[in-house]
Amino acid sequence: MKTDLQIAQECTMEPITAIAAKAGIPEEFVECYGKYKAKISDKYYNQIKNNPSGKLILVTAVNPTPAGEGKTTVTIGLTQALQKLGRNAITCLREPSLGPCMGVKGGAAGGGYAQVVPMEEINLHFTGDLHAITTANNLLASMVDNHIQQGNDLNIDPRKITWKRVVDLNDRQLRSVISGLGGKVNGVPREDGFQITVASEIMAIFCLANDLKHLKEMLGKIIIGYTYSDEPVTAKQIGTDGAMTVLLKDALQPNLVQTLEHTPAMIHGGPFANIAHGCNSVRATKLGLKMADYVVTEAGFGADLGAEKFFDIKCRKAGIRPDAVVLVATIRAMKYNGGVAKADLSNENLEALKKGFVNLEKHIENIQKFGVPVVVTLNHFVADTEAEVAFVKEHCEAMGATFAIARVWAEGGEGGRTLAEKVLETLETKENNFHTLYDDNLTIQEKINCVCKEIYGAGSVSFSAAAKKTLAQIEQLGFGHFPVCIAKTQYSLSDDPKLLGRPEGFEVNVKELRISAGAGFIVAMLGDIMTMPGLPKRPAALDIDIDEDGNIVGLF
Repeated sequence: MKTDLQIAQECTMEPITAIAAKAGIPEEFVECYGKYKAKISDKYYNQIKNNPSGKLILVTAVNPTPAGEGKTTVTIGLTQALQKLGRNAITCLREPSLGPCMGVKGGAAGGGYAQVVPMEEINLHFTGDLHAITTANNLLASMVDNHIQQGNDLNIDPRKITWKRVVDLNDRQLRSVISGLGGKVNGVPREDGFQITVASEIMAIFCLANDLKHLKEMLGKIIIGYTYSDEPVTAKQIGTDGAMTVLLKDALQPNLVQTLEHTPAMIHGGPFANIAHGCNSVRATKLGLKMADYVVTEAGFGADLGAEKFFDIKCRKAGIRPDAVVLVATIRAMKYNGGVAKADLSNENLEALKKGFVNLEKHIENIQKFGVPVVVTLNHFVADTEAEVAFVKEHCEAMGATFAIARVWAEGGEGGRTLAEKVLETLETKENNFHTLYDDNLTIQEKINCVCKEIYGAGSVSFSAAAKKTLAQIEQLGFGHFPVCIAKTQYSLSDDPKLLGRPEGFEVNVKELRISAGAGFIVAMLGDIMTMPGLPKRPAALDIDIDEDGNIVGLF
């Protein structure tokens, strides 16, 4: 069987100018990055912003398992299928991070015959957006330390600096460090630390900004720490909002690439859904809605994380609304949730399937709480039996969800025709009463309780002493109207990765609250979640290489 990389490398790509022309973008608005990648100029959006908006289709999934669910693959395959049906559709995805790419998860360019290309470049350095975000983040960090070194006019308490440095790799060694050692000339010694780039508040701001002006305003509101008298200090006070905006100026323009079937795809922004809001940029989504009749986008990890944040953060802040949701599941994932070992997932096991179906059941219920019609798609594997498929179909339809099988990994757009037809039928016939889960006027504590109980199924929520202190600070600073961005494990509906299926009545612990004043939300850290991942025992980087002709091997 061919690998994803081999399939991608066999593709004969069209010049990106041809893809742009298919999408109706005049050449004057296409800024090429080589032959097969481009950025779309801000001026193009300004020209078409009054066009009617297309339909927005969100693709989400059940909680991820080692068996793989194929959410990005289905997102791409659905777009290819819509194009095959003669519909004007475009894909909007997030940019991959080098951390998972070199670590354990792999890339984020789809799989099989439903991929975006050039796959290697997208999964590696791409157009440099993540490097720009890394640099802007670290410029602010260095300016904060320099301010203290040069006299500290703002009276910043080095013990209360909350802004961390970032690197786009998994490196547990950098989670907690001491910086500024080596004498007075090297700065003021203090506790410091690193996050992975995609966890930076700048990544969140980048993905929520409407334009350069909005970006600069949001960057200026970042709280970098506090004074000796506990007053917040912002990036604007440090004076770096302008320089950071300059560093992000080109990156803010959406990236254009193509699928294996030469349909247009925009890939822009890349926050993780387990530690951030997990959606591609507002800029790319809004541009896509003005360019195409159908925009197919995804939200990270399971619907308990990515979809909830798409609805409650992205839609709320961007003023957009989804028209339908595609919920991706696999029989293998359900059997895994039913207690079957990974090695045995190819064997028919209706009892385990019934036991593990409750995870999918909860995700269907959750999406219905937002008033959006849902299509459950079974990402098909060759080992799936007729009896297993029939069981899932019957139970999904009994819950009021439309059901379709997708074979896009093996067949590309052709394998997604049935799904595309079901999505179009849903858009035309099902009522959409989209609304967010909670009201802005609830307190932060009430919002956290709402998400944990309604979406995760928790019985109670406890707050650490540190989190309670921050709750009071949030109200004092006037941020109580912010939405919440909950950071927790992606592997379970709970905050314990070992609790599979549909755990109920459990207690979650909010160990820390972080104020993302620039992005405009409050981050709640649950359980043992970390914003700097570590590498596994056998990192994926060990299998990645390049031959003497410059061909990359081992990249999935």
